[in-house]
Amino acid sequence: MRSRRLLGVVAAGSALLLMTAACSDSNSAGGTFDPPALTAAASLPALGNELNILAWPGYAEDGSTDKAVDWVTPFEKNTGCQVNVKSFGTSDEAVNLFKGGGYDTISMSGDASLRLIAAGDVEPVNVDLVPNYKDIFPQLKDQPWNTVKGLNYGVPHGRGANLLQYNTKTVTPAPTSWATTFAPDGDKYSGKITAYDTPIFIADAANYLRVAQPDLKITNPYALDETQLNAAVDLLKAQKPLISEYWSDYAKQVASFKSGDTALGFTWQVNANLAKADNVPVNAIKPKEGATGWSDTWGIAADSPNKGCAYAWIDYIVSPKVNAAVAEWFGEAPANEKSCAETADKNHCDVFHAEDTAYWDDVFYWTTPIEKCLDGRTDVKCTDYNAWTQKWTEIKG
Repeated sequence: MRSRRLLGVVAAGSALLLMTAACSDSNSAGGTFDPPALTAAASLPALGNELNILAWPGYAEDGSTDKAVDWVTPFEKNTGCQVNVKSFGTSDEAVNLFKGGGYDTISMSGDASLRLIAAGDVEPVNVDLVPNYKDIFPQLKDQPWNTVKGLNYGVPHGRGANLLQYNTKTVTPAPTSWATTFAPDGDKYSGKITAYDTPIFIADAANYLRVAQPDLKITNPYALDETQLNAAVDLLKAQKPLISEYWSDYAKQVASFKSGDTALGFTWQVNANLAKADNVPVNAIKPKEGATGWSDTWGIAADSPNKGCAYAWIDYIVSPKVNAAVAEWFGEAPANEKSCAETADKNHCDVFHAEDTAYWDDVFYWTTPIEKCLDGRTDVKCTDYNAWTQKWTEIKG
């Protein structure tokens, strides 16, 4: 389970808030968002003998965490590519590490990918050279966080929604809206509410306001003009006195629910599953306003000397059996349509809504905010991630 592979790793990474450095490039900070004119490989590069991977913990297991969980070793034996893996705990940490160089491929969440694309750190991927790409769920292909100007910058790996978790014994009636976590509705549970510790959490407030205050005309929680951003920030500032903790280490959040220190708040499905496994009376829902979420993508470093191994790895890691194994270990919906038939737990894809197309209609996947409004507006400038980071500092004080 995800608990075994993340303990300690996320905690170490979550302390890093290095967004200012990560966005020092003018392109990655917003502006016209005009990535360098890089090209994808025209043919499959020759295999080398090394592959350096930067990934979320659990995406490239080699048996060191659990002897029974190893998809790196078979890849090495089949390709001759010797794999070196570095894990990260947050997207901000990933961006900074990748910019430092030395990596061939990276698993990018949507709040990291646009920054790396804009800076020219990752190059377009020729998906015709990835045979398993044809079986990726169509909903994950050609999306704003992995495709720019018609060019694919990676191959989707997996996805999940960010949910509202609550203690079924102490939170009554059962919540149906994110309003239960915000003032004034959240006053009832003051000091018992948890929130996610990252600037991208501003999008969760914006998503709630998208429905609760339609006069703001928010259609995409990552495309906020100054007025819309300020409204989301004001909501989060009002929420702050109600917060028991801002979490980025999922294991600590699970422990907080178990101890009773937390009654409700932002969570991942895997957190709820682990809490239930420990007999904690919790439930997790996607509220009526919908939710934010993540869709991760494998990208290739523009300066990689090992692009043959990178292409081989990406095709391998999204193949049906391997993608199924990773999805179960990590705690997410697989990206490959054929993976659901390969999971050990035959209920896995039902729990994570892998094949439920309608479920994802109101899930807004993490996407890096940029000045060019992602909702299509051209009469205003939207706020970029630099602005969000500054506001997050204000919110937390």
